[in-house]
Amino acid sequence: MITLPDWLRIANVAEIDSPALLIFEERMEGNLRQMIERVGDADRLRPHIKTHKMPRLIRRQLDLGISRFKAATIAESEMCAAAGARDILLAFPPVGPRAERLLRLAKRFPDTSFSVTVDDREVGEALARVFHGAGWDIEFLLDIDCGQHRTGIAAGPAAFALYRDLATMPGLRPGGLHVYDGHLHDKDPVKRAKDCAAAFAPTDELRRDLLAAGIPVPRIVAGGTPTFPMHARRADVECSPGTCVLWDHGYATQLPDMGFLPAAALLTRVVSRPLPHRLCLDLGHKAVASEMPHPRVHLPQIPDAVFAGHSEEHLLVETPHAEDYPVGTVLFAIPWHICPTVALHSEAVLVRGGVTVERWKVQARDRRIEI
Repeated sequence: MITLPDWLRIANVAEIDSPALLIFEERMEGNLRQMIERVGDADRLRPHIKTHKMPRLIRRQLDLGISRFKAATIAESEMCAAAGARDILLAFPPVGPRAERLLRLAKRFPDTSFSVTVDDREVGEALARVFHGAGWDIEFLLDIDCGQHRTGIAAGPAAFALYRDLATMPGLRPGGLHVYDGHLHDKDPVKRAKDCAAAFAPTDELRRDLLAAGIPVPRIVAGGTPTFPMHARRADVECSPGTCVLWDHGYATQLPDMGFLPAAALLTRVVSRPLPHRLCLDLGHKAVASEMPHPRVHLPQIPDAVFAGHSEEHLLVETPHAEDYPVGTVLFAIPWHICPTVALHSEAVLVRGGVTVERWKVQARDRRIEI
C-alpha cells in the first residue's frame, strides 16, 4: 500500500462515516491568501461561490477583506447575503420567476447591493417592469459572449445598443459588463494569456465606446480561475475565480502553473472485494461528480487504479495489489471536478491540524432556502 500523504492524515478518521466531504482548513486558507496575492488587493476580487456554497467560507473571505461575490442561483445569493456579504452579482439570466425572487431578495436584504447579468432585451424589459413596479431598481451587467457561446451577446454594435437601451429603462441601472471566458484553459500559461487578451479585447473596446457616448460603465467583471491572474493585470477589472478556493484534480492536472493545492477530499472505504483484483468503494454517483469520463477521482493511495464501473453508491476499482486494501480500508479521493461534488453533500467535515473539528453546512446546494 502506498504511504498516505501527510496532509491527508486524520487522527480521528475512524469517527467519520463514509462517503464524506472533507475540507482541510490550512490548505483552504493558503488558497484564499494566494488568490488575494495573485490580484494584489482583496478589492480586486469577486469570487464565485458556486464551488463551495457554504456560509462559513463566505464569512472567512469577508474576514480577509473580500467584499464582493458572484453567484449562480437565487439560493446562493440568499446564503451569501445572510452570511454578511454586501455586494452580490447574480451571474445568471433572470428569466421566469427568478426576477420576482430577486426583488424579494433585495427587499429582504436592503443593506446588500444586488446586481444581475442580462443578455436579452425582453428579459431586461421584464426585469425592469418587476423592479420599477415595486418602486425599486437594480443594477444590470450586460453579459458578453467572448467565445464560450453559452450565454451572453457578442461585444459590438448590437451589444452597445442593448446596453444603451437597458440603461434608460426605469427600474434598471447600468452596472457594467460581465465577461466569462470559461473556454480558455490551455495548459500553456503563455498561450492562455494570449487567448485571454484576444477574447477580452472586444469587451474593452465596447467599454470605451460606451464611455465615449456618455453611458456609465461602472465595472467589468471578468474571468474564472484559469484566467483571473491575467485579468488582474488590467485596470478596473473585478476578477472572479471560484474553484481555486478548494481546487481539484482536474485543474491540478490541466493548470499546473497555478500553484493552488487541493483543500478538499472525499473519504471513502473499501466495502467489498468481489474479485481478487477488484475493490468496491462506497463512492458512487451520489457522492462525487460524474459528468465526465473516468478518472472522476484521483486515489493517492492506489496510483495504479483502473476504474471498472460506477453506479449510484458504488465505485469499482481494479489493481493488481487489491489484497493490500482489505474491506474497511479508509481511502481518500481527490475529485476531478469539485464544484458539483460539493453540491452532492449536505455538509463538509472541517479538518484542522489533522483532526476533525466541526461540520460546515453546504446550505446553497438547495435551489431554495427561504426566498
